[in-house]
Amino acid sequence: MNGGASSDMTLAFDLSALKELAHPDSVFNDARQWSEYVGVVSEKPTYVVTNFTRKHRIRQDFFSGPRGREESLDNVKGQFETERHVFVGTDDEDEALAEAVGWEFLPVEDAAAAADWELGEPDTPDQNVEDSRDDWP
Repeated sequence: MNGGASSDMTLAFDLSALKELAHPDSVFNDARQWSEYVGVVSEKPTYVVTNFTRKHRIRQDFFSGPRGREESLDNVKGQFETERHVFVGTDDEDEALAEAVGWEFLPVEDAAAAADWELGEPDTPDQNVEDSRDDWP
């Protein structure tokens, strides 16, 4: 997806957009190759995002926590001063949110097509691999 673009980018996925990708863990690993920071924002409670990211072995640089999406995107933009801030979402509401907070909007379908990501029901990574808890001290 880089296509010669700067890697000085913060990439935020709406949780609903991640849920449309067949391999969200691979998507995050891939996005890290051409993004400085990658994370998830959602209106859902923190535990919902945490459960999804742990289940899919996604290591995020930021997440929305108890805040709403707009406040989260504002805070992320202030904290991560990259050249670009791109919000991957699913609908017109997501696009309006991105515009309101000064982020570029990218529909998940377009992101998937550009980066060769597979759309579909998220697969759970192989559960036979021993869980490693790098989020614990």
